[in-house]
Formats: sequence, C-alpha cells, structure tokens
Amino acid sequence: MKQKIFNYSIPSKLDLENFYVSKPNVEAYNFVITNNDIIKNTIIVGPNKSGKTHLGLIWINNNNAINYNIKNYKFSLNNKKNIFIDNFFENLDEEHLFHLINHCFNHNLKILLTSNKFLNEYNFKYPDLSSRLKSFNILKINIPNDELIVNLLIKLLSDKQIIIHNSEIFSFLLKRINRTYENIYMLVEKIDKLSLEKKRELTIPLIKELL
Repeated sequence: MKQKIFNYSIPSKLDLENFYVSKPNVEAYNFVITNNDIIKNTIIVGPNKSGKTHLGLIWINNNNAINYNIKNYKFSLNNKKNIFIDNFFENLDEEHLFHLINHCFNHNLKILLTSNKFLNEYNFKYPDLSSRLKSFNILKINIPNDELIVNLLIKLLSDKQIIIHNSEIFSFLLKRINRTYENIYMLVEKIDKLSLEKKRELTIPLIKELL
C-alpha cells in the first residue's frame, strides 16, 4: 500500500554558490558575474529550465538592477536602475519594450533579457524593436553534457533532501534519460514522489520503476 504524501515544494537556492558551471553555460555565467560596463544590452538564450532565471538573479545582484516584469510594471522615465527581464517573449508588449530599451540606452543603463527562443523564431509586429534587439549581444546556453547532468541531478535531489549513496545510479540514468533540462527536472520530481511513497533508499531497481 502506497503512503499518501503532501504535494509541497522546496524552493531552489538561486544564489551564486548554487549555480553549477560547466561547458554548456560557462559563457553566460562569466558574463553575469563580471561587472561589464562596455556591453550594455544582452540576451541569454537557452532551453527551458537551463538556469537563465538563476543567472539573471545573479546579474541583478552584481549590477544594481531590478527584476522588471513588463506585464506588471508601468514604464517610468524616473527609473535609473539597470533592468533584467526574464523570458521576455512571454506576454511581450513590443512598444513597451522598445521604449524601455531606448530609455536604458539614453541613460547609459544596462538591460539583460532571457529567452528560450532566438529572435528569428519570433514574428515581430514592431520593426523598430526587432532592429534594436538584433544589436544585442547574444549568449547561448547549450544542451547539458554528462558533467552538468550529474551535478544538476545532485543539486536538485539535494534540494529535496535526497542523498544518493550509490554513484552507479548516475551512470545508469545517463544512458537512459532524455537529455534536456526539463526532463531532468521532471525526473527528479518523479524520484521525489516515488521515494516518499515507498519510503525506501534510492536504488537502481527503484528508478527502473520510473523509466
């Protein structure tokens, strides 16, 4: 008989110490930790769950910036802080963003955007905005390599207070999982749920029930 579990989540730690740096994300990471006054406008592009929001929050702390949500903020000429907009294509108000970019340019402010798609994948209705964005510095987060997958699994499982004692589990998973960030997150959620239900140590036979 399965044990009933509460459906609650433990928030991830999104500070500098909890971001694992590997080849797929090192370029974007080096950018956000460097106080770069030459490159003002940047877009970080990467798959869902690849750490773009995490990097943006690190950048905010290093650049006296605000987390700007276009849907909730009203444009203000009085704002004199650098700006971070996460997943900027979501609920995009093209004219609003265009004026915001111009405002940052006119006041020598930095702006960092993140997206899970490239500019040429979006059908812009506002040509001036498209032109502005094409002048941005583009940084890409690539699909995870083995090193990043293992360390991401360790971090996510640790966030849920699950410790793996058998390192062969990672070799087993690397040969069988879909290598996307989203699937890694989904797998950890399934592992967490199953381990709570079964009240057993995480083992390869237990993981086989999920795959």
